Amino acid sequence: MGETERETETLWRRLRGATGRRLRAFNTMRGKEVKRGEFWDVVVITAADGRQEHAFVQQIASKLQRKELPCGIPYHVFADPPGPKIGNGGSTLHALLCLQELYGDKMDSFKVLLIHAGGSSQRLPSASALGKVFMAVPVGCPAYQMLELKLAMYVDLPAGMAPGVLVTCADDVEVYSLPQAGALALDRPGVTALAHPSPLGIGTGHGVFVLGPGVWGGAELEWGPCRLFLHKPSVEAMLEVGATCGPHSDHVYTDSIFYLDRPTCRGLLHALQQGPGLQCELDAYGDFLPALGPSRGEGLGEGERPLLHRAVTAALRGTPLHVAALNNSAFYHLGTAPEYLHHLTSPAGGLWGLLPQAQGPATGPDHSSQHQGSRPEPYPGPDTHSHTPRPDHQGPDPKSFSQALGPAVGPVDPSTHSQPPGPVACVLRSLLGTGSVVSPGSVVEFSRLAQGTRVGPGCIVSGCSLGPGTSVPAGTFLLSVGMPGGFASAALGTADDPKASVGSLGEIEGVQILGVGLDRAAQLLGLPLSPRLFSGPRPGLWNARLFPGPRPTAQESATATLAVVDVLRGGSAVQLPTDRGLLSIQEMLHAMDLQSTLRFREELLQELSQAGNGAAGNGAAGNDAAGNGAAGNGAAGNGAAGNGAAGNDAAGNDSRE
Repeated sequence: MGETERETETLWRRLRGATGRRLRAFNTMRGKEVKRGEFWDVVVITAADGRQEHAFVQQIASKLQRKELPCGIPYHVFADPPGPKIGNGGSTLHALLCLQELYGDKMDSFKVLLIHAGGSSQRLPSASALGKVFMAVPVGCPAYQMLELKLAMYVDLPAGMAPGVLVTCADDVEVYSLPQAGALALDRPGVTALAHPSPLGIGTGHGVFVLGPGVWGGAELEWGPCRLFLHKPSVEAMLEVGATCGPHSDHVYTDSIFYLDRPTCRGLLHALQQGPGLQCELDAYGDFLPALGPSRGEGLGEGERPLLHRAVTAALRGTPLHVAALNNSAFYHLGTAPEYLHHLTSPAGGLWGLLPQAQGPATGPDHSSQHQGSRPEPYPGPDTHSHTPRPDHQGPDPKSFSQALGPAVGPVDPSTHSQPPGPVACVLRSLLGTGSVVSPGSVVEFSRLAQGTRVGPGCIVSGCSLGPGTSVPAGTFLLSVGMPGGFASAALGTADDPKASVGSLGEIEGVQILGVGLDRAAQLLGLPLSPRLFSGPRPGLWNARLFPGPRPTAQESATATLAVVDVLRGGSAVQLPTDRGLLSIQEMLHAMDLQSTLRFREELLQELSQAGNGAAGNGAAGNDAAGNGAAGNGAAGNGAAGNGAAGNDAAGNDSRE
């Protein structure tokens, strides 16, 4: 092994060790009352509207009852106010206002974690159903969702943070190592942002920090003032202003999370309270950060900006922007179906090797209604044992989160760490019957698969119940949700763009579903191509009415929708039954019955518990709508939803004065 390889191995081991330490530290807090100073004083999750807020509150309350979260602090959910879209910048201002109304001057001493989780998550429809902050991830016992993973990765930040707010998003993960514990102190006046060395190509889709000379010294953590922030710049613009990382002409520092000190929060609140209100869209990254530091980034002229933009810019002008350059770090984004699949099933992804690993059996015993004899058993959840994953039939293992940015120092290659050469299967909080097969490169979450079920490569199966012998073709994204009158299911290709749309029906052939244009799909399904085929004014995949209406059971619903998939994959025309109407994904998620969707997961939890494995990682999926499902984790009795001020808290048991 050469010197470069040894350095790479050392950096990788440090990154893995730091991640493992944070996970262990967070696990000691789950289900326990945390003391002041040990954890965040308040955790805030934003929601797009009141409906999403209600779903989030119920799920947090259930997680608290199952002792999956630290207790003794308030977990607030704040929905964006009715009206125009306000973006994550507007959601930040609204959350600051809600916190001020709830706590007043106490905010001067509070350390707050603000997680932006609102939005429709159209590019990952499984996250649209119950929220991206509740996406299942393959780590932890009880098994984590994104909320727990976010809390774990930031577990050591409150100790070194001055009062203020740490702003992050629900669908990304940051991992990093430090030269010593406590080195990342968020206590400087103004705004402090974390930065990750990333290829120039990545910088074009993110924020880029232009730091002063001499910052790049190769240490794991380096501090530097930011002289300029560029939001999604071109490669030419980055090179022109000297944004590259020291001697590394092909890397720049990109953004992730940032900290607002208390005076900055007060300034933003003043701008909101003195201005016209939240009447326009604001980007917390694209509008806040460029206003900071000695040099302001180019954008719209002041006269062209909405009044609130100008008020926020004025409030932030002159505020210092400090950058913590994390030179042994990585940033992972799980916002699209291809990213989600790659991150959870590709051993070449960095985070797979950073998380505790668990091995599932080759096949799951039968648990279908036809099975006689032994009880159904789930794949085992993640535990403290470490095993090499197998390429298929995987239980809920910490497979992989692919590296989206970085590695930061040297080409950290996880494939050198005894990982299988190809993709693996990832099964999360699900029951698999005898002879069922989940192929490499596929993810199954919150689902029940009967005996003989086969899921092809590159699939996502979420919230489904599949009958005996069911086959899911390769590259299929299958989603089921509860509806008034039963269940409905939608299917598309994992490579399809759910947001794809066109201006007129004459262009609809350019929108693809499962390898065919929507015009051909309508023909194969015996549907007239007219505006009535779409549930919105702009024809597209999200609002195409292609899927059968509600069926009495989740299994019947999935079967009906897989018949549509077979037609589109096979190319043989068929006349869809229209007695129950056809639905678009948009209509399905809008009409989703929250209680029955959560109940499906709770019943799955109970089956896992009855199989004797409810306390493992699988037994963390319930989200009981009534707030009383323990399912193998014990009835913790610590999550009293609605006890907090403003009626939107999921915590209860707040130990603050």
